[in-house]
Order: sequence, then C-alpha cells, then structure tokens
Amino acid sequence: MNIGLVGHVDHGKTTLVQAFSGEWTDQHSEEMKRGISIRLGYADATFRQCSDLEPPERYTVDEECPDGSESEPLRTVSFVDAPGHETLMATMLSGASLMDGAILVISASEPVPQPQTEEHLMALDIIGIENIVIAQNKVDLVDRETVLENHEQIQTFIEGTVAEGAPIVPISAQQEVNIDLLIAAIEDEIPTPDRDPDDDPVMHVARSFDINKPGTTWENLTGGVIGGSLVSGRLSVGQDLELRPGVERDGGWQPVQTEIRSLQAGGDFVDEVEPGGLLGAGTGLDPSLAKGDALAGQVAGPPGRLPPTWESFTMDVELLDRVVGDVGSGGIDEISTGEPLMMTIGTATTVGAVTSARGDECEVQLKRPICARPGAKIAINRRVGTRWRLIGVGTLIDES
Repeated sequence: MNIGLVGHVDHGKTTLVQAFSGEWTDQHSEEMKRGISIRLGYADATFRQCSDLEPPERYTVDEECPDGSESEPLRTVSFVDAPGHETLMATMLSGASLMDGAILVISASEPVPQPQTEEHLMALDIIGIENIVIAQNKVDLVDRETVLENHEQIQTFIEGTVAEGAPIVPISAQQEVNIDLLIAAIEDEIPTPDRDPDDDPVMHVARSFDINKPGTTWENLTGGVIGGSLVSGRLSVGQDLELRPGVERDGGWQPVQTEIRSLQAGGDFVDEVEPGGLLGAGTGLDPSLAKGDALAGQVAGPPGRLPPTWESFTMDVELLDRVVGDVGSGGIDEISTGEPLMMTIGTATTVGAVTSARGDECEVQLKRPICARPGAKIAINRRVGTRWRLIGVGTLIDES
C-alpha cells in the first residue's frame, strides 16, 4: 500500500520517512541545497511486530526485537514524500493520487494551521483520501505546555474536515521517539485496500529516469526507467507495455510502445508485481525519452487496454468556499470562458483554456493531453496573482 507524507514545508516529512525506512528521499541537488522536497520522494518500509510485547511497544521497523529475537513482518508500506512548499502544490496533488492513506505532519513548534498544512488537507479531501493519521512532530523542541496547546490547535483545525477524529500522535522524527505509537495508529486507521489483480493493468507514472552514466556507449545503453504505482492488474517482465498519451510527434501526440525488461518493488528485483505499493520498471524505451521525469503523468499498461486520451473534455465543477492558501481571500468567482486553469488528473498536471463555462460545468481544451477514465477526479487551480491556487475539484464526464 501507499501512504503519503503531507504537510507544511520543513515540518519533518522527509525526516519521518527516514525514521521509517532509513532512506533520505531528498536526492535532487536543489533539494539538498534548499532543505525542502521538490520532487516526489519514495521509500519502502516493512512494519513488523514483536509478539511477546503489548501494543504499541510491539510495533517496530527493526528486524530484531529488544530480547534479540527476530521480529515478524506485518506489511510493507511505500511512502510518498510530497513537497510542502506552496509553489509545488501540483507535485503534491500528483502524489496524492497515488495515496491509499496519509500522515499529516504538523510541527509542535509552530502555530496551527500553517498555509500548506491547510492546503494539503484540502487536497486530501478533494482527491478522496479519508484514512488519515496526524503526526505531531518536533515535540522534543518545546515544553509540555506548548505541546498540549498545539494539540488543542490541531483538534480545532481538523473539525469539520476529512481528518476530523483522526488520531494525533506526538512524535520526534529526528530522535525517533514514539515511532511505535505512530505505526500502531497507522495499523488501526489505514487498512490495505482491496484490489483485483485480474483487472486490466493500469500504472500511474510519477517519475522517469535515464540511468545511463555519461559516456556510456550505444551497445551498453540501458532503456528508460519509469516509476509509479500499479493501481490495478498485474505486470510481469517481458510483457508489452504502452504509455499514453505518449510523446509529441508530427504535430500530435502518439502512444509509445515498449516492453518491460525488469521490475523492482520493495527494493528487490521481481518477475511480477501486483497492485499496491510503488514500483520501478526498466523498459526498452530510448533513455532520452525518460530523462528528467519527462514521462511523469503518463499512464502505462498493455497495448490497447488503457483508458482513453483526452485533448479536451467536459467536467463537472465543485468550487471551494475560498481560495486555499490565499490569506484573507473572499469567495471564489465562477469559472469563466477563456480563463486558463491548471489541472491535476492522476499523476498528470496540465494547463487548459476554458472554451465554455456554464454554472457547475465547463469544457476545457488542454495544452497537453491526459489519459484518464470518465469519472476521474480533477484538482482545479486558478492563477491568483503570481501563483496557482487550488479552487475546486472537477469530475471528467465527457469529451467536448
């Protein structure tokens, strides 16, 4: 299963992923310099238990129990570390589409809510993620009175939201304090969803890479690698694969076909993957097509069995009460014909112009096509000043 780490910038999401998995997900050079997540980060961890202990002390990510015996594996979880910075909201929304549940990370050392805390919680609501656990992080940096006051602020903040009633677990990700309590809450609140492995395979691509080192000769080149989540069906090594909407050629977009040459899940190379968790697929694609996340937003699966590609569509629209992240904003004006919108559908983010707006429905012509099924949820952003702001959610209903 996939669990997202969401929340305000610098509240400790990446540090918490490291406490779970031992991996630091900020690998991009700019992320390292600036200390924030820019791209989606991924890491896997196996939740385990020591049966001789009582909950929550029995839960751990360590292979060895305190008495020296081997811990028992419960389930493997893929963590999606979403950027908290407001200008990276589209990246966060693409990560939300992969999440089966979420940990909302809130710092105990700052007032609640911070701007992106509110914005990310609204995004979880829009995408339809209801299984949420709240990690009250950095409790080691403040005194007990401040922690209790912060806890009350969190409870007030989540009233009336999708997170109302979610457990609030005080932790220190940096010092790895109360990680067992957090795992216990996740085990109680975020179940592994039921998926049918016999459905048509559909993989949402969130990252893509050229893994060849500079100077590699042509006979030693390795094909492009795509990473993301398999939401239905099975994929296996040697299987033919199609990516939609594909690449832009001769003035239009054409699907790309290749084959799966390797599969990696949970840090291991495997012959077959089933739905749930994050995976990497080595392909026969020209590596130049995959470099720098160029294939992020694609949908992959067996040729001829993928959802349709849309260059324009009609969507139902439900606007929020106010612009998220825009302090002091009033209500949201209706969408108007001719205005540009930024939309996130699955892992794809695209810009479109509204060709017809009529109340709670509008038609949009896309700058870059998307692959999606009718009924897909769409996060809608409007340009407010110099930034794109989340204003509502749409449902793809028909091609315009």
